[in-house]
Amino acid sequence: MAFFHSITPFFEVMIIAVMINYLLSFFWNTKSMDLVLGFFAFLLILAISSWMNLPVLHKILVLIGNVAAIAIIVIFQPELRMALSKLSLKSRRSREMTEFDKFLDQLATSVYRMSDRRIGALIAMENEDSLEEYAQKAVLVNGEFSTELLETIFADNTPLHDGAVILRDKMILAAAVILPLAEDSSQLAKSMGTRHRAGLGLSHMTDSLVIVVSEETGKVSIAREGIMTRGIKIDRFKGIIRSIFNPPMRVKIPSKFNLLNWLKT
Repeated sequence: MAFFHSITPFFEVMIIAVMINYLLSFFWNTKSMDLVLGFFAFLLILAISSWMNLPVLHKILVLIGNVAAIAIIVIFQPELRMALSKLSLKSRRSREMTEFDKFLDQLATSVYRMSDRRIGALIAMENEDSLEEYAQKAVLVNGEFSTELLETIFADNTPLHDGAVILRDKMILAAAVILPLAEDSSQLAKSMGTRHRAGLGLSHMTDSLVIVVSEETGKVSIAREGIMTRGIKIDRFKGIIRSIFNPPMRVKIPSKFNLLNWLKT
């Protein structure tokens, strides 16, 4: 018990440091930062008035602090709500899964909308094997994925529709990509053309997943590890992609302000 009491101040200092770090990282470089600095200045003056035994000033500051605490809660209710929402118990992995599911819903919507309209499409989803060599020979896009952008690329009256699109994570890396054709096309039906051969060929050479929308039949096919599966419905389409592309763990980006780094400077 004595040992616990001896290390209690250390835990208190650590908890206070974490709280201050979070507070400063949230308000750093925002208009509210002046208020935070004013708050710390107020606490400093309050501590000085108590240490120097200035009872009148101390009493006035305590009364002002009681009123200011309520005023801050009322005035800055949206900012406080946002700050508390960041303390969600959901893990980063869970939040990334939510973002991935949103991306997958958009991708499926776009693919099956093109399927209904009989718009041919060829989409290569990069996995572990890099598709950079194919992207460098095509038209680099490096744009955030959206259904409008993807469907515009494959529209018949655009110069980029004749080729494949490479997706990297949730980004459209390149368009009008020329993919290698499969040498063995025995598993392809007669109604399958160059898009299907190209998708099958890339799946032989890399671990990417290739989505093919037939211009003739409107059927959606997926090529994976040298196997072409055709006539896939939207629910199975989502299930296949979700089983292969788990949301990747991102490298943690440092916040705008870090207390430890600030103290070192």
